[in-house]
Amino acid sequence: MSGIWLIVALVIAIILVIYMIAKLKIHAFLSLMSVSLLLAIVVGIPLVKIPTIIGEGFSSIFKNIGIVIILGALIGAILEKTGAALKLADMVVSAVGEKRPNLAMMVMGWVVGIPVFCDSGYVVLNPIRKALAQKISSANPMAMAVSLSGGLFISHNLIPPTPGPIAAAGALGVGENLFLVIMLGVIISIPILISLCFISKFMDKKEISKNEKDEIFKTYDELKAEFGTLPSGFNAIMPILAPIIFMALGSISSILKFGGFFGNLCTFLGAPIIALSIGVLFGIYQLYSSNKLGEFYELCESSLKVVGPIIFITAAGGVLGKVITEAGFVSFMKENASVVSSVGIFFPFIIAAVLKTAQGSSTVAIVTTASILGAYADPNSLMAVLGLNTSLAAALCVMAIGCGAMCVSHANDSYFWVVTNFSGLSAELGYKTQTLMTLVISVVGIISVFILSVILL
Repeated sequence: MSGIWLIVALVIAIILVIYMIAKLKIHAFLSLMSVSLLLAIVVGIPLVKIPTIIGEGFSSIFKNIGIVIILGALIGAILEKTGAALKLADMVVSAVGEKRPNLAMMVMGWVVGIPVFCDSGYVVLNPIRKALAQKISSANPMAMAVSLSGGLFISHNLIPPTPGPIAAAGALGVGENLFLVIMLGVIISIPILISLCFISKFMDKKEISKNEKDEIFKTYDELKAEFGTLPSGFNAIMPILAPIIFMALGSISSILKFGGFFGNLCTFLGAPIIALSIGVLFGIYQLYSSNKLGEFYELCESSLKVVGPIIFITAAGGVLGKVITEAGFVSFMKENASVVSSVGIFFPFIIAAVLKTAQGSSTVAIVTTASILGAYADPNSLMAVLGLNTSLAAALCVMAIGCGAMCVSHANDSYFWVVTNFSGLSAELGYKTQTLMTLVISVVGIISVFILSVILL
């Protein structure tokens, strides 16, 4: 199969994946694997080669990012269990001030969302939002909910060690340069967070939901007392900060070409697997100092249950990407490179946005899009066709995919229901707040990525 029929086959394959996940409620792993197999047969790949292609696509993902995803999730679980997430939130409130509740919620969500899934992060931090709303008479609980939700959502989609950005970095070939991805995630977050400030300001004028007015919540001090003694600020932040410091050290060593034992040591400590392992060690000390070390095994078990499906979905996405490459789709795109490259950084954004809006999961949208694009260093990948063939371009592409995966959160997204239910919002009000907010921050995000790509590439 060649020419336009390859495009048709790919479009139908993507539509079929979306239909199976969103409408038939078939697990994303099975949907991606079955569609990959069907696509391989339809496009005419020899039957004897298909098992090998599937195996190569599947194993390459495990080799590159599986351990990193597990370590990142484990750090997040420890922060939740020990009350460190609450301590970080407490530090943010102290720094920002209780007189700026929307800003406090936004920054709190953004910080905690870096290691913690946005769904569980909202559940953990929502009681703080309620307590502050009760404490500050001028606060609008709904505007605070939008600020908290948006802050969590932004870092969840853009900044490792959350699984989506890590998976995208691995698939695009910048898995060994996570520090670059983290720094770009922070930079791109700034204009998005500014836009979120304006959105929350607008929401301040909206009517507060009945549930928020009528319920009696725990006070801020009562909430902190439930955890007993919270970790110190140093202990709370080091599981996140230590990996970033060591990855930065590895990047600096590479740029300055440090040699000898010191250079090798910096490279070793800066590798994402080692850097995140150090973060886990700080987390284990946190468990020890909180007298919760006996729960470490259970935390590992629960973390593996959470990230297991994500890793398998990521690997299945790798299979689809491998089939697309072997089918000759990339070769056809190269023949029409002038048209494709004109879309540039917007191409991954559009794909991710369509997938996110259609099937609900940001992680599935990120993983599938990155798998379709392939590694930037591979001349046979879509990244090469798009002209995004440097590590910096690939890192910016991770940002574009993350921004697309924010657009939009609505009824088929579990996070939409977490935010609306825990905030006492009706579905209709959720569309006017959560859905609208995710649309705006997504558009602001991709515009920011585009401007940065014009400056840097």
